[in-house]
Amino acid sequence: MFLKEFEIRWNDLDANRHLANVSYLAYAGETRMTFLQSMGISYQTLIELGIGPIVFYEHLYYFKEALPGQKIRVSVSLAGMSKGGTFFEFEHNYYDEKGTNLARCEMMGAWMNLKTRKLAELPSTLLSQFEEANKSVNYKKLTTKDTRKWNKIPKDLNL
Repeated sequence: MFLKEFEIRWNDLDANRHLANVSYLAYAGETRMTFLQSMGISYQTLIELGIGPIVFYEHLYYFKEALPGQKIRVSVSLAGMSKGGTFFEFEHNYYDEKGTNLARCEMMGAWMNLKTRKLAELPSTLLSQFEEANKSVNYKKLTTKDTRKWNKIPKDLNL
C-alpha cells in the first residue's frame, strides 16, 4: 500500500475546526502525484509526453473527524483503468495515527493530450507501469460507459 503522511495545519481547517473537504482533496491530489513520481512518472515526464491528468469527479465519504495537530496518512491504489489507459480510477483512504479509517475518496479521471486538448491513451511504457501498480481489491477494467455511470450531463443556460 502506498501511503503519504500529512500533519493537519491551521490553514487546512474549516469553520468547524476540523479538516476541510478542500484539504481532503488537496491531500489526495498530492498523494496521487507522489505515487506517480514513485513510479518514475514525474512532472517533467508528463511535459515531455505532452499529456496531463484530468479529473472527472472526486467523491468523498467521511467516517470520523480529522483534527488540528493530528498526523494522517493517505493511501492510494489503482481502482480501475481502461484498456489503453485513457481512463483511470484511484481510491484514497485517510487514516489517523492508530490506523483508524477516517475517510475515503474515489476519483476518476483521464489523460489528455495537451496539444489537441483531447483524451489520450498512455504510451506503452507508462501503461505497463500502471498495470503493475498497487491495485485496490475492487480493481476493474474501465470502459467509456463507466465514466458516465452517474448519468450527469451539462445543462446550459438559455441566454
